[in-house]
Amino acid sequence: MHFKRSSKNSIRLFVCILLVAVVVTHSHSLLLPFFKLPPSVAVAKKSTQQQINEEQAEKERLENELKEQQEDLKDLKGTKKKLQKEVNTLNDQLIETSDKLVDLESQISQKLDEIKQSSEELEHAKQTVDWQYSCMVIRVRDMYERRDFSIANAILSSGSVGDMLNAADWYETIAAYDRKKLQEFQEEQEAVEKLKAKLEQEKLELDALKLEAEVEKNQIAGLLSQTSNNLADCVDQIDEAEKEALEYEKQIKEKEETLENLKKILEEEKRLSQAAANATWRNISEVTFAEGDRALLANLIYCEAGGEPYEGKLAVGSVVINRVLSSKYADTVVGVIYQKGQFSPVRSGRLALTLAANKANADCYRAADEAMSGITNVGNCVYFRTPIPGLTGISIGNHIFY
Repeated sequence: MHFKRSSKNSIRLFVCILLVAVVVTHSHSLLLPFFKLPPSVAVAKKSTQQQINEEQAEKERLENELKEQQEDLKDLKGTKKKLQKEVNTLNDQLIETSDKLVDLESQISQKLDEIKQSSEELEHAKQTVDWQYSCMVIRVRDMYERRDFSIANAILSSGSVGDMLNAADWYETIAAYDRKKLQEFQEEQEAVEKLKAKLEQEKLELDALKLEAEVEKNQIAGLLSQTSNNLADCVDQIDEAEKEALEYEKQIKEKEETLENLKKILEEEKRLSQAAANATWRNISEVTFAEGDRALLANLIYCEAGGEPYEGKLAVGSVVINRVLSSKYADTVVGVIYQKGQFSPVRSGRLALTLAANKANADCYRAADEAMSGITNVGNCVYFRTPIPGLTGISIGNHIFY
């Protein structure tokens, strides 16, 4: 029996603990005023220190990539210098080959003129040889046709030995002259033929040299074009690498600024956290609200979160009441709201206009009522603002509460 009672008591104790857990889980907003936590506890997924560590790691990664990019740039500039030197050399070679071709074409043209002139001279020599040969043939044929053997007749009809010798010498002289002239003309013809053949051979050699020069020129032009394209690609790569390096430097600078802001935010969070930890917190039951506090808070909520969802309106109201409860701020709604430099609608005069027209809607009044009753959806947060890089807290709508 004793064992059974112990079992029943254990079951009852377990059920009680379970019920307390359920109540705590679903009623945290009611219990929060009694279990106050410092503002630094109400944070988003990542702490500022985690963000600092991540930003520092990202900065180091960017610096390493920048270093690699700068090394690549150095290599590219070396390649560019080498390619530029090759382009200059090929350009000089192309100019030299082009000049060589011009000279060869000039020599070929001159050689063609000489060949033309030698052909004309050869034709004239042939005609001269033919003419001389024709003259000789005509004279010999004429003597035979007339059966006038002039030399014999002249010798036989000579009156004396002297006349006979003279006649023989005269005919011999004529024959020798004909033979000599014919030989001279033939030799001249042969010389012209040799000269023409020599000129034609030289022209063939010049043609071969020209062909070689044209092939060389085309090869150099192809290499120059390819090298120039490589140089252009290298210049483009350098431009792109320089842009990327500038972008890395820009990102590194942004990371440095972000890190600086995060470090300042972290220091401020630490200060606020320490101040909140050292603060004395009152219970909502200890606060006496004055007439007009409800309308004042509702209209401030309207100015700060009129376009936000209801959770955002309640969060703004909770921040004001949290300050009222904290020993670090004024102990009245009026004192908190009109504390110098705290709420922008107060500084701009917008709150005064809104309050005069009582523009606060039903949700704003409902949020004010719940906040003044001690309900909070942002824990002990005493600040809110639009998000900035590195600021952690509870995000609701377009505000972050911390």
